[in-house]
Amino acid sequence: MEVLIAAVVAFIVFTVYRYFRQKKILTTLTEEEFINGYRKAQLIDVREPKEYDGGHILGARNIPMSQLSQRMPEIRKDQPVYLYCQSGARSTRAAFMLHKKGYRDLYQLQNGFKKWNGKIKKSKKAY
Repeated sequence: MEVLIAAVVAFIVFTVYRYFRQKKILTTLTEEEFINGYRKAQLIDVREPKEYDGGHILGARNIPMSQLSQRMPEIRKDQPVYLYCQSGARSTRAAFMLHKKGYRDLYQLQNGFKKWNGKIKKSKKAY
C-alpha cells in the first residue's frame, strides 16, 4: 500500500513539474493569437505527412516529429517558431526537443489542428 501511495505522489509531482516546465519554455496561444503571429514566424506542422496532406494551415512546413531530430537545422533559432499538431501533445514534445537545442521563442496552437477554424490547404496528393 505504501508503494502505491508513493507511486501516486511521484506521478503527481512529475505531472506538476512538467506542467510548469512546459509553461516556462512554450507559450500556448489561442487560435486568434496564433493567427496574429504565425505569418511573422516559422510555422511548423509536426504531424506525419499523410495527416499534413489531408489538410494543413496555409503556409505551414511539414517537419514530422519522427524527423525532427534530423531536420532541426532547417529551423532558425533567431525567429519565432509556431508549432502545431493534431491535439497539442506532439507539438509540446517538439518544443521540449527544440528547447534542449537552444531554441527559445516557441509557441503552440491551443487544442491543435483538430480545433482549427482558419484557412487550410489540402495537398493534391491527399489520400
